[in-house]
Amino acid sequence: MAGHNKWKQIKVKKGVLDKKRSALFSKLLKAITVAARDEEKPEFNPRLKAALERAKQSNVPQENIERAIKKVRERAQSLEEITIEAYGPGGAAVIIEAITDNRNRTVQEIKLMLKNNGGRIAEPGATSWAFEKNGEEWRPKFKQELGNGDKEKTEKLLATLEELEDVQKVYTNLP
Repeated sequence: MAGHNKWKQIKVKKGVLDKKRSALFSKLLKAITVAARDEEKPEFNPRLKAALERAKQSNVPQENIERAIKKVRERAQSLEEITIEAYGPGGAAVIIEAITDNRNRTVQEIKLMLKNNGGRIAEPGATSWAFEKNGEEWRPKFKQELGNGDKEKTEKLLATLEELEDVQKVYTNLP
């Protein structure tokens, strides 16, 4: 009776959950590392404080958080933040924020995802006019309506982009 082993079923479910949790932890710890470069004490660094709160809400172990901050202390991390502007299917404006140790690799991965899902990279400033920066987040100034086909493609594109390890946030001007 193949496939009826109880442990195998548990292992499969646990493996999927562990993979998602690991990816989330990686994103949160990268955000902490980048924020800690400015100032290591959260009481003087609101960005670090916000990143720590998000990590604690997601149950990131305290030991991992301390290790991420310690890395910054020991040596300057080569992580950098990048913001990429793009157009999705139907001309939807998209802003992608990422934290990476290799800018070229991350840009190429994002370009590939955009190309495979009907989007394209835009010049800097080409889509940011449709958004306003509100603290740490981008909020759309104008909402853009799309047809059903384009809306589905755009939602698929956004989901695909958010799965990339280096991508932190994806913003769009869809309602």
